[in-house]
Amino acid sequence: MHTLFRAVVAFSLFISVAAHGAEPLALTQPKPHQVLQRIGVAPGKGYADVKISGTLPAEASQAMWEYRIVVLADQSQQPAKTDTVSEWTSVVPTITGETFQATARVPAGGWYRLECRCQVDDNVLATGAVEPIGVGEVFVVAGQSYATNCNDERLTVADLQQRVVAFDSAKQSWAVANDPQPVFDGSDGGSIWPPLGDALAKELDVPIGFANVAIGGSASAQWLPEGNMLPRLISAGKTLGAFRAVLWQQGESDVLAKNTTAGYVANINKIRDTAAKAWDDSPPWLLAKSTHHPTAYNDPEGEGRIRAGVDELTKQPAFLPGPDTDTLTGDNRGDINSRRHFTGIGQREAADMWLTSIRQELLTAKDETSGLRVGMAEVDITPPVGFPMAGYYHERLAEGTIDSLKAKAI
Repeated sequence: MHTLFRAVVAFSLFISVAAHGAEPLALTQPKPHQVLQRIGVAPGKGYADVKISGTLPAEASQAMWEYRIVVLADQSQQPAKTDTVSEWTSVVPTITGETFQATARVPAGGWYRLECRCQVDDNVLATGAVEPIGVGEVFVVAGQSYATNCNDERLTVADLQQRVVAFDSAKQSWAVANDPQPVFDGSDGGSIWPPLGDALAKELDVPIGFANVAIGGSASAQWLPEGNMLPRLISAGKTLGAFRAVLWQQGESDVLAKNTTAGYVANINKIRDTAAKAWDDSPPWLLAKSTHHPTAYNDPEGEGRIRAGVDELTKQPAFLPGPDTDTLTGDNRGDINSRRHFTGIGQREAADMWLTSIRQELLTAKDETSGLRVGMAEVDITPPVGFPMAGYYHERLAEGTIDSLKAKAI
């Protein structure tokens, strides 16, 4: 039904284009199902300046360009909310050869259809659209098997509007974030990200996007600049353009490698600093404590060293504490037969823990200071008795005070 509805919308758009004698406008950005990072943190609020790019139609170099936003249905079987359509907004594109780029300001929310057209006088030369797109919260996920598909149960997105999506770095495309997640290590089990996305979408009332570049079995040393993992992380961040934070879930391989606390701190700092320089941006990193792998080893001392490293890192401004998933034991853990990290119960519990960390460390704290803030100051500048007073044609000295003279600022 969902596919049929999209096909009808696309066909209707084609008929509309044909009726007006306009050519189809080929848009290459944004991508279908893409979520763009919003500015703002309050539920359902904010906006993003969305980059539009595509192929320049013939005779369009001197055309007037416009875009508008159409709010799509809450559920796939419903028609589009055609009564919820923004006005056409003018935009000035940058034209390079046979391509164009422009920027559209899109409010937080979605799903939307972004429509774009160019015209000369009343003659529409070309029109095109991309859907669905959303403006919400975007996260880069990195680390090792805890962050990939190494859990017992394949989970699916439960949000009715399917507003939880994953970026496939290999295909450079977006899709609903059902397990298994599109990662480089080929893991094909379940993850913790669909339930986390569902919870965030419900709480924040915006679409949620994940770009997962984690690699199972990877130690922090393998993420250093000389390897091939960090370039993938950097590439994903550049493609997104903006995102809320890096969710780092890693540590077991450093326990196995007998890494020291100082060594772990040095590695993570170098990884983060290299990425921030490449992005020309410094999004925060939330560091989970995920060092425990009871079906692979029993090394409390080694786990303690890496956990202490996380504690040291989160004292620095670039890092924030993520969830302590080492505390999930018993029914939360996969058994010796599966050798996976979490059962379905544990996956959902880990997602809840990530939700709490994101809420406390990224959203609540910022929300308290993101609104209008007012400062006031007042100082008494009453001149002393005998002080010369301006504004007279003869010398006059202050003789006393009726009301104090004050300088005030707001």
